[in-house]
Amino acid sequence: MSSSDDDSQQRFALGFLFALIALVISVVVGTVVVKRVGTSGAAKPAATAVASSAPAATAAAVADDAASVRVENGVVKFYFATAKAELAAGANEALADVVKGVSEGKKAVISGFHDATGDAALNAELAKQRAFAVRDALKALGVAEDKIELKKPEETTATGSNAEARRVEVTLGA
Repeated sequence: MSSSDDDSQQRFALGFLFALIALVISVVVGTVVVKRVGTSGAAKPAATAVASSAPAATAAAVADDAASVRVENGVVKFYFATAKAELAAGANEALADVVKGVSEGKKAVISGFHDATGDAALNAELAKQRAFAVRDALKALGVAEDKIELKKPEETTATGSNAEARRVEVTLGA
């Protein structure tokens, strides 16, 4: 009888071990999938979705230090990672309405903001590089340079979190 009990215990231990291994593998694969979807082109629909105008939603959307793009009340807002000027995935899709507005005779107005940390001159230059990156994206979408206006905002450092402040806004003007 002890042989049967030993076999039963061994089967239980092996079954438990296999279940534990399967659980670990599932967690690892799930984590990898979530991270890839969060940084790949598969996240484009979420990146270009019209966000609510509630400040808490915006702050939560840009709380991390990753580039993103949001469309809020007709304004395309590009958020940038610290010290970076690369556009987020979904930039072209977010600019589609701007391109359409320009084709109807309006101008694309680009304004760059920066946070208040670090050297002000370097921040201003980085805001300019970010605005140029957005301008280049518009040009790549077929918008003529004379239909793009780079406008320095009156207040270049935005209020709110640093992640919110590191942005470029695109609006349609006359």
